[in-house]
Amino acid sequence: MRIDTFYDGVEIHREEKIIYAKFLIPHQVLSTCRAAGGMQTGLQYVFNHQSCEPTGHMHGLPSSAYRDPEAYRRHICERYGLPAEGCATLGTAANMNNACIETQTFRDLIVAAVCTGGVETNAGRAGDPAAVVETAEGFEKLPPATTEPGPGTINTMLFINKPLTPGAMARVIMTATEAKTAALQELAVNSRYSDGLATGTGTDQIAVAAAQSAGPPLTSAGKHVKLGELIGCAVLKAVKGTLALQNGLTPSRQCSAHIHLERFGVTHPSMLEQICRFLEGDQARLLRQNFIAIERDPITVAAVAAMAHLKDKFAWGILPATCWSDVMGACAAQVACAVSGKYHRMDDYRQRLAPTKDEKVNADFIELVCKAVAMGFGEKWA
Repeated sequence: MRIDTFYDGVEIHREEKIIYAKFLIPHQVLSTCRAAGGMQTGLQYVFNHQSCEPTGHMHGLPSSAYRDPEAYRRHICERYGLPAEGCATLGTAANMNNACIETQTFRDLIVAAVCTGGVETNAGRAGDPAAVVETAEGFEKLPPATTEPGPGTINTMLFINKPLTPGAMARVIMTATEAKTAALQELAVNSRYSDGLATGTGTDQIAVAAAQSAGPPLTSAGKHVKLGELIGCAVLKAVKGTLALQNGLTPSRQCSAHIHLERFGVTHPSMLEQICRFLEGDQARLLRQNFIAIERDPITVAAVAAMAHLKDKFAWGILPATCWSDVMGACAAQVACAVSGKYHRMDDYRQRLAPTKDEKVNADFIELVCKAVAMGFGEKWA
């Protein structure tokens, strides 16, 4: 089924588990396709294909197809009646019905982004520990530093109605990648492989197609030119839109103290248990019955998010280690005040919560936050 058309040059079709772009006019394509990647002219199609469900599932393809990019492309193209040699491919476990399309225009310039995405178990930060190293024999597993890679991929197909120079095509990928990372930043997506915020997933893919129309090619796609702005807006909106559909990942869902702390090694149940360790029996029971409302309270979330952000500032060297106790004591007191509502107790909370040592390990940081929540909750109804 045709679901969209861009600038009378590209048709977007969706059938079962595939979304494909059919070029009505010639396009230059730069992609991460394993079979037809890099810069290509003469392609007729670019497609994004769901090969399996996100979790616990491998279906429909022989195992050899995953190791052989050409076999993978042939298999998918045969199934959907597409010419294999004329296609660039992207692959994912995301549902094609959760794709998001965003179009941006300025005068006669048109940019369209078609994105699918999932980040629940595979979001990572550039520089996180790797899982494999590629050798002449294939991919060798490395001793896992943290977690084995899970499912999750952000795929982007980007269409531009103007010709671009090869350098500008490469710059499109830079700008689109920054936009994807900005979307994850705005959603406070955690890395699953470190205590940092995610910048993408380990399997993200992209295809950029620029119409080979009349006129001189555009030479820049950076943030200072209008093309770069359109790319950034289209990709940012499309990534956020598809993550909302695929993962239910929305700004309001991220208003959670637990979510802002998750990358430091705490789960929803373990956070509750740690807080209850600092409470008496009746108070602990009351918290257990109301924990979701407490940890999603916007004022509490703001205070906890501030602590997480400031911990990053220490990790990055922006704040000196000698200020850890003063800063974290004051911030933990803010958390306690947010929970209790008793801001006149700020100074007392600060004195009681200030860390006695400059220990910034994640477990101690989580304990401090949980102690602050417990201190505030213990006095909320006093």
